[in-house]
Amino acid sequence: MAKDLRFLRNIGIAAHIDAGKTTTTERILYYTGLTHKIGEVHEGAATMDHMEQEKERGITITAAATKVHWNWLGNTYEINIIDTPGHVDFTVEVERSLRVLDGAVALFCAVSGVEPQSETVWRQADKYKVPRIAFVNKMDRSGADFFHVVEDIRNKLGANAIPLQVPIGVEDTFRGVVDLITDEAKIWNEEDLGMTYEVVPVPEDLVDTVREYKEKLLEAVAEYDESLMEKYFEDPSSITPDEIRAAIRKAVIDMSMTPVLCGSAFKNKGVQALLDACCAFLPSPLDKGPVQGRNPQTDQTEVRRPTLDDPFTSLCFKITTDPYVGRLAFIRVYSGQLEEGSYVLNTRTMKKERMSRLYQMHANKQNPIKKVEVGDIAAAVGFKNIRTGDTLCDVDHPIELESMSFPEPVIGVAIEPKSQKDMDKLGMALSKLAEEDPTFRVRFDEETNQTIISGMGELHLEIIVDRLRREFKVECNQGQPQVNYKERLTKTVDHTQRLKKQTGGAGLFAQISFEIGPADEEFLQSEEFKSGKQRLQFVNDIFGGAIPKELIPSVIKGFEAMMDTGVLAGYALESMKVRVYDGQTHPVDSKPIAFELCAKEGFKEAAPKAEPQLLEPIMKVEIVTPEEFVGPIIGDLNRRRGIPKGQESRPGGVIAIQAEVPLAEMFGYVTTLRTITSGRASSTMEFSHYAPVPPNIAETIIKKAKGEVNV
Repeated sequence: MAKDLRFLRNIGIAAHIDAGKTTTTERILYYTGLTHKIGEVHEGAATMDHMEQEKERGITITAAATKVHWNWLGNTYEINIIDTPGHVDFTVEVERSLRVLDGAVALFCAVSGVEPQSETVWRQADKYKVPRIAFVNKMDRSGADFFHVVEDIRNKLGANAIPLQVPIGVEDTFRGVVDLITDEAKIWNEEDLGMTYEVVPVPEDLVDTVREYKEKLLEAVAEYDESLMEKYFEDPSSITPDEIRAAIRKAVIDMSMTPVLCGSAFKNKGVQALLDACCAFLPSPLDKGPVQGRNPQTDQTEVRRPTLDDPFTSLCFKITTDPYVGRLAFIRVYSGQLEEGSYVLNTRTMKKERMSRLYQMHANKQNPIKKVEVGDIAAAVGFKNIRTGDTLCDVDHPIELESMSFPEPVIGVAIEPKSQKDMDKLGMALSKLAEEDPTFRVRFDEETNQTIISGMGELHLEIIVDRLRREFKVECNQGQPQVNYKERLTKTVDHTQRLKKQTGGAGLFAQISFEIGPADEEFLQSEEFKSGKQRLQFVNDIFGGAIPKELIPSVIKGFEAMMDTGVLAGYALESMKVRVYDGQTHPVDSKPIAFELCAKEGFKEAAPKAEPQLLEPIMKVEIVTPEEFVGPIIGDLNRRRGIPKGQESRPGGVIAIQAEVPLAEMFGYVTTLRTITSGRASSTMEFSHYAPVPPNIAETIIKKAKGEVNV
């Protein structure tokens, strides 16, 4: 019997670091009967944080998946949950999870409200059009303020945040909520870890607040659903709870409302109501409707409906290496079904692959299953060549779903194995890690004979080196962190390059006249550039066949290859425009390689005249500190070439300082901040944009890159 997709939810839990995502997931596992003991993050016993590094640090590094069942209004719902990391260095884990989820729970801390990483996660969810509900966690902490967080969500995220609950008590006295849909006041029972609750009359001191927010809820519902508008004007109390739920559900699915709930996962309060809300308001695969893709054979757009009758279509969103079963590819199935041992087509390689075994994942445990069906999130084994973002589909019905774009790494570090015998092991381990993590890059620097690994931040690279040691048993020495600079041209210049070589009998001849300079704004705003597919804006203005059509790809190839090595200091060019308008060929000696070499030589000659500029990554930094340290912190940021962007007061007498600071100045910042504030301030940092390096600093970087100065 096929399962009823109406009762399936694929959800993720996403938020800023330390908002309580993993703790909330652990409670869900407990209440749904999947675990019989609550795993605590601070004891290193959380089920979903299964990596050694996660247990030690109390942070989530990889997104873990699991499946639970929950009864609501007489139906059993199947919920696939992905617990994602909050740390900005692992933003790729959130990005790829959101790509395949139908809905999300955005968690916010009741004290801190909307923090920088919550904004990033929110934007990622907007990008993939993922409907979400909000859960304000940590209501038991001092300084907790539910309604302040709701306002924060409205102001900073631009969301239509509507509370569905009013908290009973706050901080230490937080013990329950008033449900605005049913008008019931619920107090959780401490004895059974919040498994059950008692319905009590609405406390006297909350009657006015409850009335105010119930009105706001009914108003929002009536505004959204025209059929309820008349009822609202005649008699608002005639709108039934079922009608309210139905209207909220529709509004959430088309992303015009974000319902907000509250609780304290750590104190076992409010998590069941959150599960009810996931069933009530978040979409099933049927609500999300068909997915669109491109048929690679005909280049036509095709759709796949979420039914068993449509051909099998799935997307691989994550790859991990398991010591026992090898390489695991996590897939989300959008249509059809597949039994283990079947063949699928990978539309990136256009090769058939066999899914030898299928597993239902529960954190790092695999439960074998015989087949996967539409709506499932599972893991498969047996692939020879697979990458994150690959579409795996029915062999006779090829389709390519939209892949994912990943941010470029901003920081690199040189590593070398401690002993010669580890050399081969290192290469193999790094290629496995790069396969798992699209934001992690490895390159070998010919000039210095060093292996350079690049990633999203210091913590990211620290974890990678740690994993090399533990999982792959490779001990490494590492150098100082280096910034991944970029280069760009700022002026357009005209140049003609001629290549003429005679070796023995055969010769090479090519001549190209071209303009080279910065890319147009239109190109920089295009999806091709933003998603990282294209960096070169190439314009072919040749008339009358001065260079035959079939030689143009070689010219493009030559220019593209030179973009990786740059002009000033060997850093890649982020973008450039080349317009070829004339050229010359020789009847015998004009081969593709001649034009490729000519383009490379032309770049070397012309690019230095186009006033190249060095760019550096600028980070968005937020520092939360007691008021008395604001002066010293801003003084320190100024010394680091930082630009303050604003300050705001937060509950608990702390100030949040926002600033933009070059990454090069931020190494070891956490230690300095601890020293300045006696450990009372905290900071978060995420990549913002690239900006020109001041000339005096650029000069030093260029000299260093050319080996003219020792550092």
